[in-house]
Amino acid sequence: MSQLKPPVNSKDHIQGKATAPLELVEYGDYQCLHCGHAYPIIKNVQRSLGADLKFVFRNFPLAEAHPDAFNAAVAAETAGLQHKFWEMHDIIFENQEALDSESLFLYARSIGLDLERFKNDIQKNTVTEKVEIDFESGVRSGVNGTPSFFINGKKYNGDWEEDVFIQYLKSQLTVI
Repeated sequence: MSQLKPPVNSKDHIQGKATAPLELVEYGDYQCLHCGHAYPIIKNVQRSLGADLKFVFRNFPLAEAHPDAFNAAVAAETAGLQHKFWEMHDIIFENQEALDSESLFLYARSIGLDLERFKNDIQKNTVTEKVEIDFESGVRSGVNGTPSFFINGKKYNGDWEEDVFIQYLKSQLTVI
């Protein structure tokens, strides 16, 4: 079974309590239809498990299949510099069919980003490097498609449809 490499750390985007007993990491691609399908499921999983779940999203843009995925990941990371990663993450998944540069700037405006700063920051090597580091960590962790999930550091290869996924995660709470 594949292990998460590196473990979740301060460079990750985390929703939920750092001390939550369950850690769910998703390697995702903003243009991937399966990731778009998983997005509302993850939201419901978060609601269902509440304080028991810590959720982490790492970028895994499959650029050959999804030409806008890398730029969407860079836009989300750039929004993170203004403490709005999750807002950008959500609006991108909610508008997956429009990920061209113009749309990404419209999303930046709609979530209240400083657009001048966004325009400057999106060109920084640090944001593209963050996306590349996430991708490389996915490769090292055995990710070969999106979405890929890790639960408490171990790759999850089961069904991630909502009811099954929630039941599985709840069963992991009893194992801890």
